[in-house]
Amino acid sequence: MITTILILLPIAAALAIWIFPWRSQRAAGSFALLVALAELALWVGTALNFDFGATGLQAEADVTWFSDLDVAYQVGLYDYSLWLIGLTAVVTAAAVGYGFWSGRERLGVYLSLLLFLEGATIGVFAAQDLVLFYVFWEAMLIPLYVLIGVWGGPGRLGATYKFVAYTVAGSLLMLVAIIATGLDAGTFDMTQLGGQGTSTWIFLGFAAAFAVKAPLWPFHGWLPDAYRESPPEVAAVLSGVISKTAAYGFLAIAIPFFPGPAEDWRTPLLVLASIGLVYGSLLAFRAPDVRGVIAYSSLAQMNLILIGIFAVNASGYTGALLQMVNHGLISAALFLLAGAIERRTSTGELSLLGGMARGRPVLATILITTGVIALAVPGSTAFAAEFLVLNGIFDIGWGWAVVGAVAIVLAAMYMLRLISAVLHQEPGSAVPAEALDLRPAEVGVIAPLVAVLLVLSFWPAAITERVFGGIF
Repeated sequence: MITTILILLPIAAALAIWIFPWRSQRAAGSFALLVALAELALWVGTALNFDFGATGLQAEADVTWFSDLDVAYQVGLYDYSLWLIGLTAVVTAAAVGYGFWSGRERLGVYLSLLLFLEGATIGVFAAQDLVLFYVFWEAMLIPLYVLIGVWGGPGRLGATYKFVAYTVAGSLLMLVAIIATGLDAGTFDMTQLGGQGTSTWIFLGFAAAFAVKAPLWPFHGWLPDAYRESPPEVAAVLSGVISKTAAYGFLAIAIPFFPGPAEDWRTPLLVLASIGLVYGSLLAFRAPDVRGVIAYSSLAQMNLILIGIFAVNASGYTGALLQMVNHGLISAALFLLAGAIERRTSTGELSLLGGMARGRPVLATILITTGVIALAVPGSTAFAAEFLVLNGIFDIGWGWAVVGAVAIVLAAMYMLRLISAVLHQEPGSAVPAEALDLRPAEVGVIAPLVAVLLVLSFWPAAITERVFGGIF
């Protein structure tokens, strides 16, 4: 029952905002913010009552949907999916809070779309029926299409079309793979499909959809425009959460359902992920704007996560999951900080920025803290995750670990460049003389994300010791 509530609460709230009259957009927005916080509180209660010592699915709900096709509304939580749902709740609450403070046009509708996206994303992480998984997977596209296409920047239409084209192409391949899987196995029940798949073509159908959404190099063509043209809070959700549904798909569906094809294709996929890791890091170092650095760093980090997943061992899986949470929080915080910088300077071009640390101690502190964690200094949660990933992939081959280590060095370079270009050097022409620091509302939205990262830096075992009880 609790899993169903986690899925339906934000969706029902979004529908309520669309259907019922509200005395003002601000009132509807306040309701959306309240629901986002309630969803976060509900997840906290679920996590506190979750039995991490048990194996298998928990908090299940199973209702027949189409009896002729053996399709059911079947949902439940594994320990690893619980953490990804928590990431979704945290990032969405921050995004809704930022959007509410920013006062977007048609605020109620705007925030309700973020809530609908949250419910669909949680549905992806909780679904235990392949058809239901696909329904939620496609449902994520609807609010993203509107959020980017209506509230995005000057190039929003091109960015939206490119994002939809890439996503739909991958999704159609996955639909064919799902139908073929159900016909071959006689069921769409994900709890009964583990290890049964032997078809390389069906595996590649799933892999294509997940590779586009992650994105895995070279399926990243939609990423730069989508991240640059989205409102900051939408980019935060897109980078911080939506990309993780793809990594989850590899982790929970493609590899365990098709172990033979996954083993056969592991080396080619690791090659693509390694290229993407280095390629994204180099582009992040050369990007001329704040969002470009964050976007390409996200490409690099997602490919690092996929390297951990394709290690197919306990260390790689655990490191990949921890890095999913880390990257979700880091990228969300950075995109919201990018939005704060753009509000003060009307630009994100690094050549026009600089010197923003002067008179803005809160902005400087939060940006430096987030950046230092992102570059994986020893003692940070990102360092713990990347160490686990490299340890896991080293068992497959030392060359993969070398590529990962080189990319970590590159990550330090582009993140230090970003911090220096924004906070230090001489003030650029776009930086106002008056020092306007982060406002309390902005701090209230961004600081909790950084606080969670600091907690995980002191205690990464909060996650690493409480995952994959149902797999290993």
